[in-house]
Amino acid sequence: MSVEVTKLPSGLTVVTDTMAHLETAALGVWTGVGGRDEKPNEHGISHLLEHMAFKGTATRSAREIAEEIEAVGGDLNAATSVETTAYYARVMKADVPLAIEVLSDILSNPSFAADELEREKSVIEQEIGAAQDMPDDVVFEHLNELCYPDQPMGRTLLGTPETLKRFNRDMLHGYLTTHYRGPDMVVAAAGAVDHKTVVAEAERRFASFDATPAPKPQAAKFGEGGSRVVHRDLEQAHLTLALEGLPQTDPSLFSLQVFTNILGGGMSSRLFQEVREKRGLCYSIYAFHAPYADTGFFGLYTGTDPSDAPEMMEVVIDVMNEAVETLTEAEIARAKAQMKAGLLMALESCSARVEQLARHMLVYGRPQTVPELMARIDAVDVESTRDAARSLLARSRPAVVALGSGRGLDTAVTFAEGLARSKARIVLH
Repeated sequence: MSVEVTKLPSGLTVVTDTMAHLETAALGVWTGVGGRDEKPNEHGISHLLEHMAFKGTATRSAREIAEEIEAVGGDLNAATSVETTAYYARVMKADVPLAIEVLSDILSNPSFAADELEREKSVIEQEIGAAQDMPDDVVFEHLNELCYPDQPMGRTLLGTPETLKRFNRDMLHGYLTTHYRGPDMVVAAAGAVDHKTVVAEAERRFASFDATPAPKPQAAKFGEGGSRVVHRDLEQAHLTLALEGLPQTDPSLFSLQVFTNILGGGMSSRLFQEVREKRGLCYSIYAFHAPYADTGFFGLYTGTDPSDAPEMMEVVIDVMNEAVETLTEAEIARAKAQMKAGLLMALESCSARVEQLARHMLVYGRPQTVPELMARIDAVDVESTRDAARSLLARSRPAVVALGSGRGLDTAVTFAEGLARSKARIVLH
């Protein structure tokens, strides 16, 4: 693999990885703006802007945008997250210049036509409605609010029907102009690509973007924990728990990720084995850690019968408390092997590779090499993992949300206080 990086006069970065054995390429534009950059009156605008980028430009209609890429067998898509927005394509190697041209057109010259805007608002309202019909979406919506109260990070990416109604063409243009700046944008490509060609196309197509950095979002502040019970007439009780995690550049990040995998990262994890395989209390249970620029979110989810909710939460807390001090070399080795395999498997896909490259540029300012990532994983041991786990339990009070019906939910959330009184917290103090 051959990774090359070029910074353009506009501040925009071009990063490519030529994978000579491929005949296709994945490429896109990643911007360092997402839901956390929105002011209260802009709630949902990042996501709406992403949708509207495909709804016509000064030179192409929405239909023409879709047909031009699909006529060469390619596909075009986009995604909005808390801290980034991405616009990307997958095409044959001969069509890389076309993909860059289309991607630049939708970001440089969006028309934001009134009729298209109203239609897309309606589409997103339906998306909001669909999310409200999915209990696992709803429970995490409440959990985010509890973890990041009165902050953009605690709000949903979709916005609300009320905020959507207020958005107009001028607001979209203003948000794009304010936040889509060269220094905060990355053009990334992987697969059958030539670095010089991508650089030349990007320099020509993205020259109009402002060369000054975009404003930084407000610093995130993890909340004070606590619990919330949301009553709904559902067959299952949906239980979630969160703790303040680590930011993306923290030296202990990989150790915490190893602990997260051991706790709830797969079928061999402690929670899966104890809760599902041994006790049969649920179908699904997992833990995850989402690192951001200045904070982190450790989360746990499970669904169970409402009558089993108290026992479920009690078992979860016991497993978490016990795991901190009883981690084994075998578990550490297994989690590290999973991380390495995931990293290497991603390198075999140009789509996964291009996303990794863009993320590295936005977070670290450079692509991290495979050897240095492997070295960071290899450096994790039992003690560093225990230290990361102890710090996790001591860093914040748990935030717990239960969604469903039945009196057992109130009892279930009270068991989460057992985590705040855990032995790991006592060890640190």
